[in-house]
Amino acid sequence: MGQDITLTASDKFELGAYRTTPEGTPKGAVVVIQEIFGVNHHIRTICDRFAVQGYVAVAPSIFDRTERNFQSGYSPEEIAIARKFVANPDWAAMLRDTQAAIDEVKDVGPIGIIGFCLGGSVAFSAATKLTGLSAAIGYYGGAIVKFAGDKPLVPTQLHFGEQDHGIPLSDVEIIRAKRPEVEVFVYDGAQHGFGCDERASYDKASADIARQRSLAFFAKHLVK
Repeated sequence: MGQDITLTASDKFELGAYRTTPEGTPKGAVVVIQEIFGVNHHIRTICDRFAVQGYVAVAPSIFDRTERNFQSGYSPEEIAIARKFVANPDWAAMLRDTQAAIDEVKDVGPIGIIGFCLGGSVAFSAATKLTGLSAAIGYYGGAIVKFAGDKPLVPTQLHFGEQDHGIPLSDVEIIRAKRPEVEVFVYDGAQHGFGCDERASYDKASADIARQRSLAFFAKHLVK
């Protein structure tokens, strides 16, 4: 269903990406931003699922500036390795690469962005700084609280787990207070990564509700 492509950022850096295209005329497009585990099987599956829903989807490899085509699973050893990529994150570079993905699908129709873990933070920041978007969704982005003073330029929805040990509920309340216009959902008993069905922390009940809310949000805001 999908294919590997190359994107070119504004500074001429070339990065990889995974793109899927639905059958028939697309409703619009969705940029999918990875966790710290790269554009791995899980992220590609998310793109494939958006194609089934009628959207073109593209997932840029935002770690290519450090290590090309990095992909990882979710074992403790793999998690430890993946964390090295965010020891000192270059947010500006990741946003340039995200803008390249947005530009890749700008002729398709209205564009949404969705991100998970690190990607959730990138998606929120993209909503406040980048051009070409119509809606943004972030799942359990730990750095969103740092960016909460920035106002999104498009409708934005956020999802957090109540038992996420990396994102205390006090951070979520700060985000709510600073950004009352943003939809914020907290899932009882859910941990970090609850939306990924390849992780031990997967919470199907919470993930299903979050997915339904996400699809409804895009259906509302990605309108030609």
